[in-house]
Amino acid sequence: MFKKAVPVYAENLKDKMNTHIMLKETVSSLKGCTAKISAASFYKLYVNDIFVGFGPARTAKGYARVDEYDLTPYHKEETNEIRIEVVGYFCSSYYTPKQPSFVICEIIKDCQVVLYTGRDFSFSILNEYISNTRRFSGQRCFTEVRDLSLGKEAVAFTEVTAPIWLERKVPYPKYSEVFTNEILSGGIFETDPLKELSAWKFDGGNADAWGFFDEENLEHSPFHFIKGLKQTKTFCCGKLPLVIRCGEYAIIDLKKIEVGFINFLANAKKKSDVIIAFSEYLNTDVFEFGKIDCENVLEYILPEGKHCTESFDVYTERYLAVFVKSGEIELESIGVKRYEFNTDGVYKPNFNDEKLDEIYDAAVRTFAHNAVDLYTDCPSRERAGWLCDSYFTAKTEYFLTGNTLVEEAFLENYRLFENDGSLPDGALPMCYPADVPFSSKFIPQWNMWYVLEVEEFLNSRRPDYDKKLFKKSVLGILNFLEKYENEDGLLEKLPEWNFVEWSKANEWTMDVNYPTNFLYSAVLDAAYRMFGDDKFKLKAEAVRQKTEELSFDGTVFTDNAVRNQDGVLENTGNVSETCQYYACLFGKIDLNKPEYTELKSHIENGFTHYEKEYTPINAFIGFYLRMMLLLKLNKKELLLNDIKNFFYNMAKTTGTLWEYKEGLGSRDHGFASFVAYIIDKAIKG
Repeated sequence: MFKKAVPVYAENLKDKMNTHIMLKETVSSLKGCTAKISAASFYKLYVNDIFVGFGPARTAKGYARVDEYDLTPYHKEETNEIRIEVVGYFCSSYYTPKQPSFVICEIIKDCQVVLYTGRDFSFSILNEYISNTRRFSGQRCFTEVRDLSLGKEAVAFTEVTAPIWLERKVPYPKYSEVFTNEILSGGIFETDPLKELSAWKFDGGNADAWGFFDEENLEHSPFHFIKGLKQTKTFCCGKLPLVIRCGEYAIIDLKKIEVGFINFLANAKKKSDVIIAFSEYLNTDVFEFGKIDCENVLEYILPEGKHCTESFDVYTERYLAVFVKSGEIELESIGVKRYEFNTDGVYKPNFNDEKLDEIYDAAVRTFAHNAVDLYTDCPSRERAGWLCDSYFTAKTEYFLTGNTLVEEAFLENYRLFENDGSLPDGALPMCYPADVPFSSKFIPQWNMWYVLEVEEFLNSRRPDYDKKLFKKSVLGILNFLEKYENEDGLLEKLPEWNFVEWSKANEWTMDVNYPTNFLYSAVLDAAYRMFGDDKFKLKAEAVRQKTEELSFDGTVFTDNAVRNQDGVLENTGNVSETCQYYACLFGKIDLNKPEYTELKSHIENGFTHYEKEYTPINAFIGFYLRMMLLLKLNKKELLLNDIKNFFYNMAKTTGTLWEYKEGLGSRDHGFASFVAYIIDKAIKG
């Protein structure tokens, strides 16, 4: 993909954590010019001080996707400056693989390379970015702390071993801006020596494996600073510009959750230390982070003068709070440059129902935030490409757009995964691209959801695709699972992290978990539909029948069986609502049969008449399985009422859909966008 350019990085920094560098070059004309660019971890491209793009799209370790930009629109007469800023995180995370940092770029005009890394561009270390900061979260990389008085330092570059280049595949993001000149409230703050710091502490264990700086060597800890404050609200409502002095703060409400680069324009009356804190939550009169286990802070040391700053990386927020730790600033503007999937042309019906229309719009926004370069669980704490979540988001993409561009890239990333020996043969990681130095790196059930997604991708969404491309990964999973079949042909004592749902049902995954085995039967069926091997069809039916036989107690399906002292499997009697949905969806249970009359009544009435103890569903995955089942049963009125009760408050509160109904965790979760598909199917069929 590159004719002359080679990947390079600042000398002696390619394997150092949290480094920021800048490349610059000038050219007389940009007319007819194209830039090809890639990097690890991320780059930002500017032309004549105008932002062009952020990337690259993430992919498997050892690979890199290449972006292309037409530079003609940025041309100006005489001299044109190309500037590339790069961050190299070089740490393990759910966000990016740990690999040597690099940047590569070449400028092409009339099919000729006129500028390229390895020969052109001046290199500088951006000293204004403080390297030794705290992790943003256990799943992402580092917080951003900048001292704008430190400037930059020229440095030589060194060549870096090239990865395997891949095309981008996914659409380029939409960059639009949202600003507000309204202040929600403000006040004064002081350090509270009695306040208990309830901040999360990174407990990843081995520093060399994860990559983090020792607490003793941290120069700044803005998250702990904010957590240790006593805030006193002194005014409500206001307008920008606003003078904020040392010991004062102001809170800004963007009205909805936004995802992108936080930026602000401020005039520092004197040298000032400013912390921008942000959150998806605000339940009191003062600023709070919410319980999401990430350090939602940016810190800026500003010399005297006017500054227009923008975060390098992508963050998620509805509320922004500006705390002046020292000095004094006049805040002129603040907002977000959005980084999201372009939904301008997606399918947006009108249901003539205020609540459903608002939920649908929130689902589209949630999808936009979580389908930029791959399907992510949330755009905040993790930005990670999880299996199972992707099964639902993939349905959303195809429904909204009629194409599979993000899904193709997402699945390709998994196909390119190379096991370093830390996973069993044939198993895929639970999220990828990532480096997760935990002992639990994969979820057997998530591997099964991968097979289900691939089958739908190949047989429903992209029947033109070459099935052979997926044969190795699908058969690898089936071969891995087969090793855990017991004398009944059922899966027993699957290794690592077993996951059925976020409820008590997940305490009942051992020894033989019946929801997992219903799912396994569907996976075997999917393998048959993909590759036409009758052995999968026969095994699927055998697993289905045996699971139904052992788990049904005459009224409902029980969750699991364990071995007694004599080695005999005994049903535990544990019952979860979600187990019923696994059985009905994947076990091909016909609820119209007489033996299931009572079960059908419980499903339709929310188990209000079930006399024994049971565990109700949680948001994920139980409620989503319930929606699928009610749609299949054509219980449209019940389904739509469930959807309104579950999602409307979310949509009204943040304009996005949440990880949990209660609002804990992420309030912008990718799989929740699936409800757009469900609403449309329920109303229009």
